[in-house]
Amino acid sequence: MTTLEDYRNLFDLSAKRAVVIGAASGIGEACARALAAHGAEVLCADLNGDAASAVATAIEAEGGRASAGSVDILDADSVATLFADFGAVDTLVCTPSINVRKQLLDMSEEEFSRVVDLNLRGTFNAITAAGRSMAENGSGSIIVFSSVRSQVVEPGQGVYAATKAGALAMVKTLAAELGPKGVRVNAVGPGVVETPLTEQIKADPEWYQAYADISALGRWSMPEEQTGIVVYLASDAASFVTGAIHFVDGGWLAVDGRYTPPL
Repeated sequence: MTTLEDYRNLFDLSAKRAVVIGAASGIGEACARALAAHGAEVLCADLNGDAASAVATAIEAEGGRASAGSVDILDADSVATLFADFGAVDTLVCTPSINVRKQLLDMSEEEFSRVVDLNLRGTFNAITAAGRSMAENGSGSIIVFSSVRSQVVEPGQGVYAATKAGALAMVKTLAAELGPKGVRVNAVGPGVVETPLTEQIKADPEWYQAYADISALGRWSMPEEQTGIVVYLASDAASFVTGAIHFVDGGWLAVDGRYTPPL
C-alpha cells in the first residue's frame, strides 16, 4: 500500500538534476529558484551567462544547489555542449521567447524570421537535445513554456501565436515519440506575466489594465506564480502526465473578452 511518506516523496526533487534555459530573468529565474527550493540541482542557463551566474550564486547563498552556463539556443552545437557538460538531466525547462507586436500586413520578413527562429527553432534545439539525453537514460521531464496565445489571438499577435501553437505541436509530438522511452513532455500556458517580455504593455496603463481585466482574477501573474506547475511536472507526482498544455492564466481562457492594443 502507498504510504503517506510515499505521497510526500512524490514532490521531493532532491534526486533530480534540472536545466533551466532562460534562467537569467523572469519566469526562467523563478523556475530555477523554485526547483532548487524543492531540492533539485539546477543548471541556470541563458544567453546572458553573467546574469545566469548571478541567479545561481543567489540560489546557493540560500542553501540551494546551482551552477550556471551560457547557451545560445539558436546554435544547436551550443545546446548540445550545454547538456554534454552537465551530464545526466532529469528535467528541462525552456522559457525563452520574443515577440514583435505588429499586424501581419506590417510585419517584415526579418521580423517574422526573428520570432520564428527563437520561439520555434530555438525550442526545437533545446527539447531535442534534452530528449536525446533523457531517452538514453530512460526517464525525464521536458517542460516548454507556450502561452494562451497558442489558443486565442488578437491583432498584432499573429506570428507569436503561430510559434506558440507550433511549440505546443512539437510538445505533443515529442511526448508521443519519447513516451515509450520513459520521457514526459508538457507545455505551460501562461496568461500575462510581469516579465521583461511584457514591458511594452506595462508602459501603457490602459493596455496593462485591459489585460488585467480580461482574466477571471482581474490581475497579472507574477513570475513565481508560474512555478507551481513546473515543480509538479518535474516531480514524480506527474509520472502519468504527458503531451498536455497546463494553463496558468488566471482564468484568461475561461472569460470571453477582447482588447485591440495600440500597435
